[in-house]
Amino acid sequence: MQFETGTKVLIVGKDASERRLIGDALMLQEDLIAIEADTSQAALSLLREQSPKSVLIDTDLLDIDGRDLCRLMRRQGVKVPIILLSLQASDADIILGLDSGASDYIVKPIHNSVLCARLRAQHRHFEQLDDAVFPIGPYSFRPSTKILTSKNSDKKIHLTEKEAAILTCLYRLGGRTAEPADLMTKIWGQNGHVTPHALETHIYRLRQKLELDPRSVKLLVTDPEGYRLVR
Repeated sequence: MQFETGTKVLIVGKDASERRLIGDALMLQEDLIAIEADTSQAALSLLREQSPKSVLIDTDLLDIDGRDLCRLMRRQGVKVPIILLSLQASDADIILGLDSGASDYIVKPIHNSVLCARLRAQHRHFEQLDDAVFPIGPYSFRPSTKILTSKNSDKKIHLTEKEAAILTCLYRLGGRTAEPADLMTKIWGQNGHVTPHALETHIYRLRQKLELDPRSVKLLVTDPEGYRLVR
């Protein structure tokens, strides 16, 4: 699994140079966007404003213990992966960190390749959860409920099972184009008796719900090779 185009990772720590080193390393190795916070309040604000796909928290923060920030985020309904970074390496410290709601716990010094691998694993696991929420343009999409929710007005748009499956499949491609034959196989299976016209009909109906102006497609675009989701 590669990271999706423009995947945001929130890095929370009091040491600006350390935050920058981690952010630079992630952006060099994968297609990531690092956003940084030095306090718990700044981190919570960025969570609301930027909707990162994962959070890295140093346990040693300026205004709060990183484990307490993790607990606070979970109590506020944050579902995305949270990885704690710490110099504390005892079994007791690791258990306390995981019990605070962390998805993973990494002992410093940090090896960049290991951090990327663990981020990929956590993103992969999160996308399979029933309560996963995907940001798509001006919407939040919850595949388990097949509902698009407008970020600006809380308007809810209900999708059919096939529409939700198509949207989920395109989202997980991370901006890459899906060929119609591959998309039909993933949605209807190898033995599904479906024609390209049927897929086009589902795409058309999905656009009517997804696009702010279906006459000017911005999100679910058609390429020469197939269909692509722009987020």
